[in-house]
Amino acid sequence: MIETIIAFLAALTLLIFVHELGHYLAARRCGVKVLRFSIGFGKPLLRWRVGPDRTEWAIGAVPLGGYVKMLDEREQAVAIDPVDLERAFNRKPLWTRSIVVVAGPAANFLLAIALYALLGFVGVEAPAPVVAAPPAASAAAKAGVEAFDRIVGVNDKPIVSWHELRLHLIEPILEHDRVALQVERDGARRTLELALDAVPEAEAERNFLPGLGLELAPGRVVLGPLTAQGAAQRAGLLEGDEVRAIDGRKVGGSRAMVELVRANPGQSLEFRVLRKGAELTMRVPVDAVADESAGADGKQVGRIGAALHEQLLMEAVRYGPLAALAQGARKTWDMSWFSLRMFGKMVTGELSMRNLSGPVTIADLAGRTARIGWQAYVNFLALISISLGVLNLLPIPVLDGGHLVYYALEGLRRKPLSERFIEITQKAGVGFIVLLMAVALFNDFVRLFGP
Repeated sequence: MIETIIAFLAALTLLIFVHELGHYLAARRCGVKVLRFSIGFGKPLLRWRVGPDRTEWAIGAVPLGGYVKMLDEREQAVAIDPVDLERAFNRKPLWTRSIVVVAGPAANFLLAIALYALLGFVGVEAPAPVVAAPPAASAAAKAGVEAFDRIVGVNDKPIVSWHELRLHLIEPILEHDRVALQVERDGARRTLELALDAVPEAEAERNFLPGLGLELAPGRVVLGPLTAQGAAQRAGLLEGDEVRAIDGRKVGGSRAMVELVRANPGQSLEFRVLRKGAELTMRVPVDAVADESAGADGKQVGRIGAALHEQLLMEAVRYGPLAALAQGARKTWDMSWFSLRMFGKMVTGELSMRNLSGPVTIADLAGRTARIGWQAYVNFLALISISLGVLNLLPIPVLDGGHLVYYALEGLRRKPLSERFIEITQKAGVGFIVLLMAVALFNDFVRLFGP
């Protein structure tokens, strides 16, 4: 719990700081006087003043947000020094105010690009897009997908990892479309047409790949600790040996190997293993032991006395500096567009609001990714930064997107909007945000404590 809280607060502080820093830097660049830069709301726990304008920097008691307070005639209780009037935010032209408002979400998108670029440059290992044999009636089987096909493209977009395969199939699922899968099989490349019309849109947020018949191919089977004087040890097998084949048949995962050994009690099986880069072949006399499963009635099964570890085929994904930056920008765009589309479909009722997540789920994900490793946590930060940027650009009063709508209306009317109109729409915007938060929190608790 402590690790989860720390990971969540660290993520929240970084993302809010970057967002508000975007506003702050743009305001300073545009000649707007900044009065306060605050991370969090409520009574300040810490505060200090820096710079020629004596801007107050503060850390609030409630760390669920932040703000940059600028000099504005509409918000000042006392008269502004005439020297500072030209630096008031409300006196700046529309394009200047728009730049300052957009700079916050833009900073979140830039952070996501930088984080994705970092991951691409440093390199990550991800499951390779190699598939298992699809079930006979599945969409993948009907398309002609076979066991151990490597998917290298979706609609001519290159695929290098299992995660990218899922990501590039989401949009066609939302559009009830068909996709062209480019696969490699026996050294040759071919294109297969995969129908996605059977996948409900509501599954786009979940793991829909098994429903299509697309699952990861069985991984490499590596021997774990051996039983003393067991069949494996007597035959000369060692912990760490990778089992490639048994009696000339390729090993299709640990489950298949267990079933094969169990089916051959008292038999001698030929194992082909990889040990320190060299392939070895050896005979393993399988022990016959009593089957302890229910209803076995004294039946004997085979056992070799070795733990098995299955290691998925992993792909090292790494780019040069410029390619990593381009990949980061591309991924940020894809995820931003996907987030916007999903939110739009939830608002219109095409997708269930159960897909909306709140701070409890985000905190849980922060803790989980932090425990997995720094790369998973950085990927999480990029995704949340994108979500924060997209959310703030929505045309909802009180959000940055709502202010942009105000400026657009002001430009069309060629005069400022009435304070009454702004007050009413701001209250409506707050109500909408509160409603969304209530739904998100309800979903969070259902996920955590529901059946």
